[in-house]
Amino acid sequence: MSVRRLLIAAPTALLGVMALAAPAAAQVSTAAEDGGGGRGVSMVALLLGLAGVVLGVLALRSSGRGPGMAFASVALGLVGGVVGAFALSDAEVGTGNGQGGAIVSLVLALIAMAVGGLAVSRSRRSA
Repeated sequence: MSVRRLLIAAPTALLGVMALAAPAAAQVSTAAEDGGGGRGVSMVALLLGLAGVVLGVLALRSSGRGPGMAFASVALGLVGGVVGAFALSDAEVGTGNGQGGAIVSLVLALIAMAVGGLAVSRSRRSA
């Protein structure tokens, strides 16, 4: 990625994160007032799994540059899977308690670990 694109993409990503974080923060504070519901932990697991998938895809695109991003993808997938499994095991039976987010985070974590593992094997083959 060139420096010019990086200088354009960094502020855009920062603004996007801030725009998306405000409604999520409002939901978390509202959920904390009525006992939580368990959605916060599954949301964290979901974000970890999604970040792992994104890093894995980026590592696949630049597989000749070393396995650093690929290992980060595998690690984020592993952590997201553990947190998602904890959120799923801790959730009570019913709706609105974060079970759906925990299940999706487990799927994303598996995808992140698979894509990251593929990128690790490609980076070792090309090195």
